[in-house]
Amino acid sequence: MQEEGLFRSLKRLSSPQGPEIEIEGRRVLNFCSNNYLGLANDPRLNAAAIEAVRKYGSGSGAARLIVGNCELAEELEEGLALFKGTEAALLFNSGYHANIGAIPALAGEGDLIFSDELNHASLIDGCRLSRAEKVIYRHNDLNHLEELLKNPLSHHGGEGRVRGRLIVTEAVFSMEGDLCPLDDLLRLAEKYDAAVYLDEAHAVGVFGENGEGLAPRNPPEHLICMATLGKAFGSYGAFIAGSKVLRDYLINRARSFIFTTALPPAAIGASLAALRIVQEEPELRKRLWENVRSLRGQSPIFSIKIGSADKTMAISKKLFEEGIYVQGIRPPTVPEGTSRLRLTLMATHTKEHLERILDAFRWIQNS
Repeated sequence: MQEEGLFRSLKRLSSPQGPEIEIEGRRVLNFCSNNYLGLANDPRLNAAAIEAVRKYGSGSGAARLIVGNCELAEELEEGLALFKGTEAALLFNSGYHANIGAIPALAGEGDLIFSDELNHASLIDGCRLSRAEKVIYRHNDLNHLEELLKNPLSHHGGEGRVRGRLIVTEAVFSMEGDLCPLDDLLRLAEKYDAAVYLDEAHAVGVFGENGEGLAPRNPPEHLICMATLGKAFGSYGAFIAGSKVLRDYLINRARSFIFTTALPPAAIGASLAALRIVQEEPELRKRLWENVRSLRGQSPIFSIKIGSADKTMAISKKLFEEGIYVQGIRPPTVPEGTSRLRLTLMATHTKEHLERILDAFRWIQNS
């Protein structure tokens, strides 16, 4: 791994999350956090987490089906369901937990999963853990997806009957920063009697009139939404929003929900505070989008493709030495030959911060 430029190591953070951080003993501009609204160190989230610890303790003590179903969790689920316009919601311990638990519960042997080729690793692993057959379609290519949906048996060993179809995609692709063509995808799914599993990890809190994400409020029955609480919400955890039947089903069938200790009260309390802020303070999203538009993006994620892993990491290191932290992304996170710098913006970045990164862009172009 070292010889191929693919060896990874940890960098020590010594400050709260923000537009400027102290990492490896150096004060740098932070352009690689998913803390899109700047809530990860908001005093109101901190106070809510502390209050939850005072009332409920530091740990949940057990899985929710045993004795870990803190009333705060149900309060948060009810709030998230209202936020997304669904009948119900169910908390998971992370987006990874949600994807590797829900997808195998929803699809199994005899089913077909149609997965975008650039889906996040957690979606890929969820598909692998299911016993369904996987069919990969070209990134955001709905013509290719329709060809595959038209002839499902040709991708199913040519024998027997396909029991069900599930399309799996990100809403905002975490390494590309581009958006799923959701409206057209939903029409295509309805035409071919398929369900859609939508990962809104990088969409909730950022997109939508009230921060509800790319999916419409009161989503159609064949759309299942997953979103995280550790990005724009500045806390930790994830949830799936849908019908009450779906919630009950996942409680009984999603192994990553059943067999893990519940989220700690502090994380749930912070998420409740974040949910209120996201809904009541649209100016946070407005500031974020002003920053995104100033760099002419379609999401807060900017993908600057370099090519080779070695060159990507050399540029990332040089930027760090100059006081700008932009993480280099290499295989297997992205395909071979597409190593890149993944830059993210936050509502708390100032015009001066953006000028610094624009100067860095100019340097990268000439390097």
